[in-house]
Amino acid sequence: MSTLLDLKSSVLRQVQRSQSLRSRREPPPAASSPLTHCPEPFPRRISEESAEFFERMNAVLQKQENMLRAAQAECQRGLCTVPPPQEYVDQAFIPDRISRTELDLLYEEAVYTVVNRVGVASPEHVKSDEELFAYLLKVFDMGEEEHDIILQKVQESKRAGFSLRVSVMKAKNLMAKDANGYSDPYCMLGILVGQSPRETEEKKERKFSFRKRKEKLEKRSSTKEVLPARCIQVTEVKPETLNPVWDEHFVFEIDDVHNDLLHLDIWDHDDDVSVAEACKKLNEVSGLRGMGRYFKQIAKSVRSNGSASSGSEENADDFLGCINISLSEIPVTGYDTWFKLEPRSSASKVQGECHLILKLFTSQRDTTLSKKDSNVSIHKKLLSQIVEYEHAHVKREPYNWNGQVSPPAWTVLTHHAVQTDLSLLQQAIIRWQCYSNHHRTQRVCYSLLLRLLRTIDAEWDAPTVRGDLERQLSDSFRLYTEHCLCLMKNMRQVFPCTSAAAITRYELMLRGIGYMQNMRAFKTVCPLRNELHLDITTAIKKGTAEWYESLIAQYKPEEGTLEEQLKKLVHVVDAVCADVQRAQNIYNKLFYSAVKVDFFSISYRQLEKLVADDVNVAMERVCGTLEQESSRLTQTMGETIFELFMSLKILKSFREFLPLKDAKMLALTGFHNWFKSSIHKWLQIVHDRSCDRICKAVEVDKIDPVQEAKHSSSAVEVTTCFSQVREIWLQLAWPDSAGAFIFITRLTDNFCSEAVCYSEMITRKIERNQLGRDHKSFTVQLCIALNNMERVRVFLSHLPRDLDWTGVERAMEESCGLEGKEQVYKALNGQLFNMDLDLQREAKRLITVLTDKMLPELRRYIQHISLSPDSINNDEAVSPLMKYLQDTMNILTETLVKENLTRVLQSMWELLLRMILDSVTENRGVQVEFYNRFQYTVETLLQFFHAKGELLSVEDMKSGDYKVLDEELKLNKCSSFELIEQYYLEKISHQKTLKHTRYGRISVKCYYDAPEQRLTVEILHAADIIALDANGLSDPFVIVELCPHHLFPMAKSQRTQVKLKTLHPVFDELFYFHVSPEQYRHRYACLTFTVMDYDWLSTNDFAGEAVAPLSDFCWPGRPNASAAGKSVQPSILHLSRSKPSEKPIMRMLDARIGDREAQEFVRRLKEIEKSMEEE
Repeated sequence: MSTLLDLKSSVLRQVQRSQSLRSRREPPPAASSPLTHCPEPFPRRISEESAEFFERMNAVLQKQENMLRAAQAECQRGLCTVPPPQEYVDQAFIPDRISRTELDLLYEEAVYTVVNRVGVASPEHVKSDEELFAYLLKVFDMGEEEHDIILQKVQESKRAGFSLRVSVMKAKNLMAKDANGYSDPYCMLGILVGQSPRETEEKKERKFSFRKRKEKLEKRSSTKEVLPARCIQVTEVKPETLNPVWDEHFVFEIDDVHNDLLHLDIWDHDDDVSVAEACKKLNEVSGLRGMGRYFKQIAKSVRSNGSASSGSEENADDFLGCINISLSEIPVTGYDTWFKLEPRSSASKVQGECHLILKLFTSQRDTTLSKKDSNVSIHKKLLSQIVEYEHAHVKREPYNWNGQVSPPAWTVLTHHAVQTDLSLLQQAIIRWQCYSNHHRTQRVCYSLLLRLLRTIDAEWDAPTVRGDLERQLSDSFRLYTEHCLCLMKNMRQVFPCTSAAAITRYELMLRGIGYMQNMRAFKTVCPLRNELHLDITTAIKKGTAEWYESLIAQYKPEEGTLEEQLKKLVHVVDAVCADVQRAQNIYNKLFYSAVKVDFFSISYRQLEKLVADDVNVAMERVCGTLEQESSRLTQTMGETIFELFMSLKILKSFREFLPLKDAKMLALTGFHNWFKSSIHKWLQIVHDRSCDRICKAVEVDKIDPVQEAKHSSSAVEVTTCFSQVREIWLQLAWPDSAGAFIFITRLTDNFCSEAVCYSEMITRKIERNQLGRDHKSFTVQLCIALNNMERVRVFLSHLPRDLDWTGVERAMEESCGLEGKEQVYKALNGQLFNMDLDLQREAKRLITVLTDKMLPELRRYIQHISLSPDSINNDEAVSPLMKYLQDTMNILTETLVKENLTRVLQSMWELLLRMILDSVTENRGVQVEFYNRFQYTVETLLQFFHAKGELLSVEDMKSGDYKVLDEELKLNKCSSFELIEQYYLEKISHQKTLKHTRYGRISVKCYYDAPEQRLTVEILHAADIIALDANGLSDPFVIVELCPHHLFPMAKSQRTQVKLKTLHPVFDELFYFHVSPEQYRHRYACLTFTVMDYDWLSTNDFAGEAVAPLSDFCWPGRPNASAAGKSVQPSILHLSRSKPSEKPIMRMLDARIGDREAQEFVRRLKEIEKSMEEE
């Protein structure tokens, strides 16, 4: 309630202050000293100080726009190839360096891998041992002697033992062997022992089959010379299909990796005992005798498939095709392809393909490391050593290295992974561990790390990752996550927006960690880290807090004077705004798209709270200082406070990008209340600087038009000043509309007083400049000054819209009711109305100066018309005046804006009317030609100023003095009788308007006898006659007569009896008058009733009169003119007492000295007027 009362009292005070500015000419208080105890005001300095003040204010107003431009420029600068800053490295992340001994052992492993290479090398692999050894020497920084020693050791060691992993996946389009149109296929596969070159040639002529004759088997001297049972494997039977899917895996030991072959048969299984069943049993026995017995059974069962006895046995398995693959032809990385089935001989018919996956690997390695460490660990160390060497030799953008290694490195790594039988998943995990560990000391491209993560996810098979590998993968995820969180905390330094490369890296890093938290591998090995977004949020908050602390440490806003502290706070808030801008434009998009974290909301809410706390404390100190009576606000302090307010407003404006739930109850919600008292003083400083600027603008103004415009430089400067002040208020955007009315009232008052001050200064300057100037140049300058005032007035007329008065009124209505709204309306519109009056006054003052300059010439031309003889026509008499006006009109039209042109022409029109009226008044009683000439002059001037609708309107011109002059001219052209008739017409018209006058009334009855042409007048009584005797009464009687006398020359006036000592006489007397139709048809024909007070010792006194037109009684059809006229109701006529000399007609008749009728009429009226004066 107290707040509402305060608002109402403030409005009332503003209403009381808003009287016309004409009564407020005291200079506004000057700007005061800084916030120190200094009672004397600081002397005002104008010119440069005021100009610089508004330049600084304009820069503050443009701060947000400049910030946006700076952000765009920052992004543009970032497009160049500026390397990103060095990323933060935690010493705890740096792995221990490998010892020389371990390097030697690892080198031995690498050499062993090169020496024992098998498989067909791909084009990107290096085939030369010398080239590979030369590369390894560089990688391990090994000398030639050391290399020779290790190489000799490897060559003397046991050769690596190889095995072949065969995955029989599926087949397609096999031949149908059963009656149902399908087959029941299965595979039999094994290794063919190495053959001599001659045997190889024989093999080309005949395809091998597992079907062997018993006699041939018995010729072998040992089991090694035949196909050993352990080398034969059989798949499951897939019934009734031509496209079987087996997905079975087998491993074969290889004796001669360079000469042995893989052989595979596909058979159609029959119900009886077949080759497949025989082979299964064969592999279940031990001992050579058992194997021989079962092998005979295999030979017997398959014997019927020979070409000689095909179809002799019904229950034999049918041959579907075979595949022969030389192990020496298998690529290093193995086979994963479809193989076409081949026939056993030229007579065989087969079709279809079989999908096999083949891979050679070492089953035993004779190296020191392989005996004490796992293959995974060894490969990881080897890869780490190579990666470190390769990255160190990247010359261009090493921070953007994509992990690609040289062909020798790729060759060694590929052979080692193949030889140690590392799966694709194991290799992917090892690569991830090596590169992510290496990245913590030497930056690599984040797209590489993301690609490695995707590879792990694509190959992931949880059951195969157990033990140390699982633990190591978990550790690598944890370490990389912590490293990325540390980078996020320091993102403003590590990934600045000024570097496009840094932003790209940051985006890829976020994508990587976002991808990681959704990986199956991550959820499996790190089951407890399922809320990574919380860790990211914590890192963002911690990094934001540390960044703000560094900002405070940089600017030290707690040191120095209060003004210096505020200036430092402005820098702090601006830096925060720039950071928030980057967060909204760049960082937030990266975070949300990659990890679904609202970076902007987190950082903005935190920074907004920190800023609000610091600024609130500082502004409390400012307000406490300002509340002291002897403390004043200096201009520099005011500028700083205003800039701080604007910076906070910019920071607060970012809340629109927050989610709706986060935009409530922010710390800066009511920050404007911290500035309320200082803004009041700040507006006074703005007013003082505006006045200085206006004074300087008038001083330097040469009153010349600006370019194509019709105003001068000072008007431009003043409206520009007003625009900037208005923009200051609009940028303030005071959120409390109910409280903003005080500021708006203050601003409106400042605008109005400044505008009036400007108009007065420009008027005085014009008045000073008129001396010694010719008429045309002075007229031009005066017109420009008028345009200046009009420009300012039009600008201020938009204040209700520009300052949103409607919004303030609405807010006041909500807070204080209709009374508050009306009070604000009166206060604001009263100020604007008074300002408009004052500007119009100054404009009229200038127009008066202009017309005064024209007055001698106009008077001379009017006198020329007045004295022109009747012998010259009207055009010749008026021509000099019209030429002068046309010349003047040309100047005015060229220099004045439309509104001012209308005002000046209206003033000239009124001046000419008054001059002509004065001339006519001075020449009453002259010949009619004199008045005709001036009538012609007025009509010519009317057309001139109307200009066919281009200038003044006819309605505006035919008012005021025009009506008086027009009436004067018309009356002067009339005869005396016509003037007398006009006199009675006016009296009749006036009589009809009288009601309840203080002179009383008279009741009469009049009726007309048409056949007798007789008018009967019955005077009944009178009431409320004025007292004209000393006793407070009167002795009234009534004189009744027909007027005008020249219309009724034979009619005599008649009178009633005198009624003594009464104010309400009763007469009841009849009077008869002869009235012909020719007489009563005139509108001016009337009866006059003159009430007189009878006096025995002196002349009778005039008590009042009334008139009644004869048309009311005599016209045919009137009730009074019929046989029933005697029974009509009486007429009540109100009495009047007007002085005849006040009427223009009276003065015109009085001027006609030689006219007897006119003089006689005037004499009678003067007698009545004289009796009124004697009372």
